[in-house]
Amino acid sequence: MNTSFRITIAKIKPAGFKHKPQDTINNKMPLRRFIRTFLFIHALYLVPVSYSLAVYVLENEHKQWWKLSRDSSQQAPDPTQHKEAIIQVYAARAARWRGALGVHSWIAVKPTGADSYTRIEVIGFNLRRYGNTVTIRQRSPDNHWYGSRPQLLRELRGGAAVDEMITRLTLASEKYRYDNHYRLWPGPNSNTFIAWLGRTVPELRLELPVTAIGKDHLPLGHFLERTPSGTGWQFSFAGIYGLMLAAEEGLEITLLGFTAGLDFSPFAIKLPGIGRIGKEDFKADSSQKSITGTAK
Repeated sequence: MNTSFRITIAKIKPAGFKHKPQDTINNKMPLRRFIRTFLFIHALYLVPVSYSLAVYVLENEHKQWWKLSRDSSQQAPDPTQHKEAIIQVYAARAARWRGALGVHSWIAVKPTGADSYTRIEVIGFNLRRYGNTVTIRQRSPDNHWYGSRPQLLRELRGGAAVDEMITRLTLASEKYRYDNHYRLWPGPNSNTFIAWLGRTVPELRLELPVTAIGKDHLPLGHFLERTPSGTGWQFSFAGIYGLMLAAEEGLEITLLGFTAGLDFSPFAIKLPGIGRIGKEDFKADSSQKSITGTAK
């Protein structure tokens, strides 16, 4: 007689062990993927930023920033030769290590018949000296900013219509809500101010570069606003995270205060720290002939 035996060996489990259902494990996998993707995207933003910092260190290691040029870049028309009203918007790499990451922007205006320019800008270190940041004064419109040659972003020339815009820009500057407050990152700073003026006077159709850190810092309690160019909309959470879609600016995404995106007309790639890669998007509106002569 043959007898068969089947021996079952039970797995020994530690005391208190509870088997996790497969559904629980599967439910956590999407969360893990989301976290990994979130961190990966943020890391991608930091690559061009790190590159800009490295380039700055190599090129400016032995330079004393306070001795760098503040002379005119000879881009603005000479006011003694050009009597029409003029508005110009400039941006230049910020002073010291800040220039590796972003720019400082300002607006220069000249009413009809005026023989000098007035610069409208926010200067952070004026807050300690004078208790306010908004600066409106007569000076050269296109100075180098501590060695950095400014880029002319926007220019309008004409008569009564441009004069009226200059008046509105000046009045709006006097009502800027952050005149007694300044924060380098993520704003409010000089770029926050210029972006705000752009929204206040949408006829400027002002497009600021992605290196203008602080431009996406919206007024307290505001999360959805028109873009500085007035041609689209943007969502922003304190200038740290945001999304922009507009005819002028194109598509921009802000993470940790740094912005990347695509411009579709003309096409260009925008990278944090580095800026625009592609054709420049300078815009000039004028009823006059081409500019000759430079500002003194």
